[in-house]
Formats: sequence, C-alpha cells, structure tokens
Amino acid sequence: MAGTAVRGRLSWQVATVAAVTEETDSVRTIALDLPDWPGHRAGQHLDVRLTAEDGYSAERSYSIASADGEPVAITVERLEDGEVSPYLTRELRPGDQMEVRGPIGNWFTWGPHDGGPLLLVAGGSGVVPLRAILRHRQRSGSSVPVRLLYSSRSLADVIYREELDQCGGSAEVRYTLTRSQPPGWSGFSGRVDDPMLARVAWPASQRPLAFICGPTPFVEAVAELLVARHYPASRVKTERFGGA
Repeated sequence: MAGTAVRGRLSWQVATVAAVTEETDSVRTIALDLPDWPGHRAGQHLDVRLTAEDGYSAERSYSIASADGEPVAITVERLEDGEVSPYLTRELRPGDQMEVRGPIGNWFTWGPHDGGPLLLVAGGSGVVPLRAILRHRQRSGSSVPVRLLYSSRSLADVIYREELDQCGGSAEVRYTLTRSQPPGWSGFSGRVDDPMLARVAWPASQRPLAFICGPTPFVEAVAELLVARHYPASRVKTERFGGA
C-alpha cells in the first residue's frame, strides 16, 4: 500500500491547515487538508518542513494522530526552545500552508489482523500514535481487548483526556501522574515501574502485543520491564522521541 516507501522516495506536498484544536496549554492538534495524500496506517508518522522568507528551512517528524481513513492530523507539543513547535502551537491558523512528506514507517503500526490483546504504554505526547491505534480499533469494529497506561506530569497535561475518558467496553485507560495529583486522586502516581505493570499488563501467556511511545529513557525502561515479564521482544514495539 502507499506509505511503505522509504523516506527518500517520498515527495513533499503542500498541506493546508483545516482546523486547530487546543488540547492542553502547550499542545494542539492540527488537522490538515492533503488532496494528494495516499492514505496512512495507525501508528505511522510524517515529516513537516517550514521554510522562512530567507530560504532557511527546518524539518521535524510528527506522529499521525488520526486513524486509517480519517483526515490527516498531527498533535504537537510546544518546546519553548524549538524551531518548529512554537510556530505550530502558537502562530499557525486555519488556511495556512506548510510542506508535508509521508506517511512514513510500518513497524509501529496496528490493524485488526494483527490481533492482541493490546497493551499501549505512553509517556507524555507519546500518546499520539496510540490514540490513532485506539481510534482505528473503534472505527474498524475490532473486539481486540486493549489497555492503555498513560504517564503524564499532571492531570492538566493529559492529552485527549475527554476522548480517552470516554473509552469503554473492552478498552481500559489508566493514568499515572508523575509530578502532581489532584485531591482525591485514585489513579496511579509516579513513574511506570514493575509493580504498576503487574497491575495493568496482560499476562505474557496471552501473547499480548505491546506498543510503547514516549521519551527514549521512558521507552527503554518500560520495554525492559516487559521483556523481564517474559514478553517476546518481537511483540514489544517501540517509538522514541528526543523531547521530554
């Protein structure tokens, strides 16, 4: 299918911003109009290129936040010292244009034929491709059981909170807050560790499929814990990014 091409074979195309949604104080989702988009799979990403009037350009990769068949959207967390994210999260408006290349990547993707049960573990904005997987599962009518463990600094920093809180049935969502917890908080607190995974992760005997996304130290730590819990390494899929 389209999207399996390597990065060097993909062409840049102009995307028009269709809408922006403020998710948190520092995160926004940007819906894009791409008439020539070939289609994507949940878990893939794309490249964004911004070019200044003097010709200077900067490129960044962002996970696709939408499911298969949905209009393309990305969710961007602002890094105050960044070259691209401050513009995307503060200045960009509907009708603005930017260059996009993609979709990219097939390792960190899921479709109903891949089965489960699914264990999704997110750190911060690492929830973006996992949200795409959750949406694709729902849109496809899949009954594959899924559990999401989402680590965030505080409840106010939880991206897609309203949407995630509405997950039900065979989709379970659990939060752990690492820096501050509201009064009466009954969820997890602190960093993801083995005792926490013991309460959330599917038993290895069920041959679950795990997807982990977030900052590199977070991803590596969780992956090691799952392998120690006898998850086959081939069924622990990881996606890393540099920002905390």
